[in-house]
Amino acid sequence: MMSSWIEAVCAELNLPANANIDVILDVARVAAHAVERPAAPVTTYLLGMLVAGGMDVQEAAAKIQDLAATWPPPQT
Repeated sequence: MMSSWIEAVCAELNLPANANIDVILDVARVAAHAVERPAAPVTTYLLGMLVAGGMDVQEAAAKIQDLAATWPPPQT
């Protein structure tokens, strides 16, 4: 289901269909757990902006995950 959705969105927006879904989901998971849940979609958007600007997706994801590893735990 999700892969069909991603393919449809890429086709509709004339984007290449080679997104690294595992990396995107890992970044979202880390942001949601290390920061707070609403940070996940915003962080993946920022990841996309970095990649669109020319940064390698693995490098960008690593930088985000490194930052999240040092982020103070969420307040409960």
